[in-house]
Amino acid sequence: MTMLESRFTELGAEASRSGTFISRGPSQTRDGTRARSVLVVEDDPDIARLVGLHLEDAHYQVTSAADGAHGLDLALRERFDLLVLDILLPGLDGLQICREVAKQADRPMILVLSSRASLSDRLLGLDEGADDYLTKPFSVLELVARVRALFRRPPARVEGIAATAQQFLTVGALSVDRHERCAWLDGIKVELTTREFDLLLWFATHPGRVFTRHELLDGVWGKGYDGFEHTVNSHLNRLRAKIEPDPGRPKLLLTVRGAGYKLAVTDS
Repeated sequence: MTMLESRFTELGAEASRSGTFISRGPSQTRDGTRARSVLVVEDDPDIARLVGLHLEDAHYQVTSAADGAHGLDLALRERFDLLVLDILLPGLDGLQICREVAKQADRPMILVLSSRASLSDRLLGLDEGADDYLTKPFSVLELVARVRALFRRPPARVEGIAATAQQFLTVGALSVDRHERCAWLDGIKVELTTREFDLLLWFATHPGRVFTRHELLDGVWGKGYDGFEHTVNSHLNRLRAKIEPDPGRPKLLLTVRGAGYKLAVTDS
């Protein structure tokens, strides 16, 4: 039996007993810095162990949970740098976990794994707060490469969304609570998805400033995001449908012809 097979068998026995294994990966990287911590939530034990072993070999510390409820409990109770999350889980599904984790002010990045490969499914996962989306079946080497790429990407909250400690932001009739991650318009609560809120928060943090679609992708989705710019348009349209009396003639989220988009400073 090879060393890798021995480790695979040992971790498999541990996972079978408890539904969770904690990697014996290094606490530090080769250059002496703290090793990044990854939570893998995957109900297929073979996939979970294989992903865990490859991430450990790439010098990450890995914890694995086999069901949605346990995964969410770990994600909210412990501090992880990244969540690798399967969508189809017993009990609590991955999108529900993604939605709850994304509400946290200091949350881990999220890489979604799913057998659903359509554009609408990918956009739904990203809209619920995922930072990247990988479809099954996948190459474990590609997964590790995507993990490395995510760790090279500064999170949007570092680049600007959380640049201010101010909890409540008010722009005209619009109020945004960045800690509770909710918004009100004329005192009425607006129901927003995770990404819609992130987009609105970005505009509310920079009222009156014009952003191109590329700048919005960098600011809200994160630098290095390899999605399409039309993603911004679809989210803007959905956001306008929720905060504009007449989405076809917006008064809050304005299009500046030839320049980009901005949040109007007043509610007029």
